[in-house]
Amino acid sequence: MKHIKFFLITITLCLLTSCYTVRLRSENGAPQPDPFSDRDDYYRGMEVVEIDTVINMKLTSKDFTFLIKESDVCASGKLNMVEYRNTFGGVLLSAITFGRKRKMKIKYVCEKP
Repeated sequence: MKHIKFFLITITLCLLTSCYTVRLRSENGAPQPDPFSDRDDYYRGMEVVEIDTVINMKLTSKDFTFLIKESDVCASGKLNMVEYRNTFGGVLLSAITFGRKRKMKIKYVCEKP
């Protein structure tokens, strides 16, 4: 019985500590507005780009760079805000594949041109 309680507490702690969100925002500049946005969250009225993908890395790679270029979505090519979200599923995928596959959930808002 004690082993089951210990196991459940350990799983719960892992679930709680592995889910987090980090948001970085520029002090200068203004976010790209989106007057047609119907969001009710933190990004209300902003043009948000959401990326939900799995990246593949080699075992020898130390880091990964995701490039954001000038495009129709991000005309200025500059970022005003970036949010990175980590979930238990992403941590589990990384652990099972020994870090070769990583799940990315990113939201970013471009700088107003």
